[in-house]
Amino acid sequence: MLLGKLTRPFAAITSRIQCLSSHGSTQISSHLLQTTSPCEPQLLSRCMASLARMHKVGERKRTKQKQAPILGGCPQLKGVVIKVMIRKPKKPNSANRKCVRVRLSNGAEASAYVPGEGHNLQEHSIVMVEGGRVQDVPGVKLNCVRGKYDLPHVKKKPT
Repeated sequence: MLLGKLTRPFAAITSRIQCLSSHGSTQISSHLLQTTSPCEPQLLSRCMASLARMHKVGERKRTKQKQAPILGGCPQLKGVVIKVMIRKPKKPNSANRKCVRVRLSNGAEASAYVPGEGHNLQEHSIVMVEGGRVQDVPGVKLNCVRGKYDLPHVKKKPT
């Protein structure tokens, strides 16, 4: 029944096009005359939902993606630096990204990016890490927090 209501306007349009083309006023290709409804029967449920259906089913629940699963739901974790590394970014970029390998307080090991210019981290330094990946370095999904534990704030440049 609903499909019939949807195809009636299209039938009216195609009959109007046929009428115009029979009088020779326009050049219309044959594939336009064979138009069908944009909502096929199997796609009808996706195309249109009645208000009753929307009220009955309710809103779709959006699942929140975890930012850094290695942190185990914590916003930040303390960790001990195992190794200081310099990583190269992916293809269009060229730089040296300062990263550290960290053993977190939950026992996991991960790579973390050290933001800002200059740092004094070495093996056995204590750092705090939080979620947030570096877009152009594969495998680095944590950031070190400046100004906490052994990682000082970025030094102010002389003007």
